[in-house]
Amino acid sequence: MFLIVVITFLFAVFLFRLLFSGKSQRHSLPLPPGPKPWPVVGNLPHLGPFPHHSIAELAKKYGPLMHLRLGYVDVVVAASASVAAQFLKTHDANFSSRPPNSGAKHLAYNYQDLVFRPYGPRWRMFRKISSVHLFSGKALDDLKHVRQEEVGVLAHALANSGSKVVNLAQLLNLCTVNALGRVMVGRRVFGGDGSGGDDPKADEFKSMVVEMMVLAGVFNIGDFIPSLGWLDLQGVASKMKKLHKRFDDFLTAIVEDHKKGSGTAGHVDMLTTLLSLKEDADGEGGKLTDTEIKALLLNMFTAGTDTSSSTVEWAIAELIRHPHMLARVQKELDDFVGHDRLVTESDIPNLPYLQAVIKETFRLHPSTPLSLPRMAAESCEINGYHIPKGSTLLVNVWAISRDLAEWADPLEFKPERFLPGGEKPNVDVRGNDFEVIPFGAGRRICAGMSLGLRMVHLMTATLVHAFDWALADGLTAEKLNMDEAYGLTLQRAAPLMVHPRTRLAPHAYKTPSS
Repeated sequence: MFLIVVITFLFAVFLFRLLFSGKSQRHSLPLPPGPKPWPVVGNLPHLGPFPHHSIAELAKKYGPLMHLRLGYVDVVVAASASVAAQFLKTHDANFSSRPPNSGAKHLAYNYQDLVFRPYGPRWRMFRKISSVHLFSGKALDDLKHVRQEEVGVLAHALANSGSKVVNLAQLLNLCTVNALGRVMVGRRVFGGDGSGGDDPKADEFKSMVVEMMVLAGVFNIGDFIPSLGWLDLQGVASKMKKLHKRFDDFLTAIVEDHKKGSGTAGHVDMLTTLLSLKEDADGEGGKLTDTEIKALLLNMFTAGTDTSSSTVEWAIAELIRHPHMLARVQKELDDFVGHDRLVTESDIPNLPYLQAVIKETFRLHPSTPLSLPRMAAESCEINGYHIPKGSTLLVNVWAISRDLAEWADPLEFKPERFLPGGEKPNVDVRGNDFEVIPFGAGRRICAGMSLGLRMVHLMTATLVHAFDWALADGLTAEKLNMDEAYGLTLQRAAPLMVHPRTRLAPHAYKTPSS
């Protein structure tokens, strides 16, 4: 009976739009090519369980600039570097806002965060706060000792794991969360002394972040057919509301503890600065509210941790699969750093092969396979096609990094392509070279890109330099599962379970407190 009601409702909605959509303007330019949409639901059935894969396959047939109709929403897809540059560079100002979506509404405090907030004075104020107080070159340099201490704690924990199999994803997440926690709120968030021991709260937080990224990556029917939003046919909105409550409890506790003085004495952390801005107007946007402060913390503790830890996990997995590359990185590190100490951030510029490994990891395993969506403020023309006002833009970063027109052997892990004599020796990942844009590009490029790059390089270099790696249960490198689990971020389908074996002098693994 319920199914009959839903089908009848859908048919009525379809007829209504068919009869009363005549007010839409006709344009001399055509829409970009794309697959024929189904009635009402449009191309939603074409997306499948891995939308970045499905959309990449469609682009092979219809071209790198493609039009989809998802429900009642026009969606344009950029699947090549040149098309991405048209949207994110030439027409960047027109695509600086986000489209309405259930994730921003139910998870991100109803668009009051930095990631999903509409473009305007308030967003610029948020961006300025994060750029000046957290991600400026000076701020990053001033707190590099925090990152190095937390990575040292990670190395100490691995060195003392004995013969135990470790879940590398969990320890990487603990390291990134605590490093960011000390910067954001002046203290470690999990693990007490940071010893890396089992912390149920840390594991729960990791699962919450993964659930958020999975839910945020779902193409929710209610976002594309608003008249069906109240039905919550996929149960997405209900799950988001429950997850938001858990995150809000976590963030509220952090803020309240901080007000009681639990931060680190002598260190002005990000939360102290944010709380001071509740009283003093800053820039164009005015004073901050409690909700906005928690929304910004939410961005930092989710997007700022999961992307870095996942990238490092992919990098180590690829090096385990390619032992000659692992040996080459280790030799580079041994020659420059030696065996008596751990790597520091100041060593990284002198390690070109390591940098090439990181670039290749970002290319083959971009942390956000489909860029966070943007929306056209006005109609425009791209490559001779009409892009309607209000269209949603998706940049298929995953497809671009596998484009045969840009990359030789795109499915192969080949760091050498970024070295002198390689095919792309001068390509960077900071948003200027559109062949590989793991952080996006333009005005809405990831605010934490500089911090993410530092953390990924330092963690990967430390793990490669300080340890040899064996897979759990005698698994051979050739049999290592490299499947993806789709979400807003690109997780491994199976966590990397490994045996670490130390390769440096014993005193190199000691932490200041050990």
